[in-house]
Amino acid sequence: MDGRLVIISAPSGAGKTTIVKFLLNKSLNLEFSVSATTREPRGNEKNGHDYYFISADDFRKKIENGQFAEWEEVYEDQYYGTLRSEIERIWKKGRNVLFDIDVKGGIHLKNIYGTKAIAIFIMPPSLKELEKRLISRATDGSSGIKARVSKACQEIRLADRFDSIVVNDNLDRAQEEVYSKVKSFLES
Repeated sequence: MDGRLVIISAPSGAGKTTIVKFLLNKSLNLEFSVSATTREPRGNEKNGHDYYFISADDFRKKIENGQFAEWEEVYEDQYYGTLRSEIERIWKKGRNVLFDIDVKGGIHLKNIYGTKAIAIFIMPPSLKELEKRLISRATDGSSGIKARVSKACQEIRLADRFDSIVVNDNLDRAQEEVYSKVKSFLES
């Protein structure tokens, strides 16, 4: 039997990964959907745990074969996507799928799965605060941060396409708000 989908999207640096980790530690019968990407691993990221790291050629072949539920070229030559087999793998275990996904991918999944999915947009308190978080993360240089902030401006304009918007100006409060919304959705 098919489960449900919980979609958490946000601009890079808004806190979606932290909130997703919080949800995984709650009793919500959720399992994290591992996305595929063509980018290089960062830090201690592991293949099959954080992402499926694949070549751009393999990614494009999987697109041609219809193996993705959604995919996006998020940055030039950097693809991200959700393999259909990943959703099916989790549903076969009787669990609900939890996504930490870019904004366009989140909208696409919500459009495909409709009422079987809840889509929550994590809003940064401001672009200035978002930039500070990206700088403190120390994973990108100044041009990368500039590109992420520019992209965030575009993504924020799409927030109204989500079921809910949660402003992450206080992490504890944002986590509890997202938890409450997800719990209500899964119990309905």
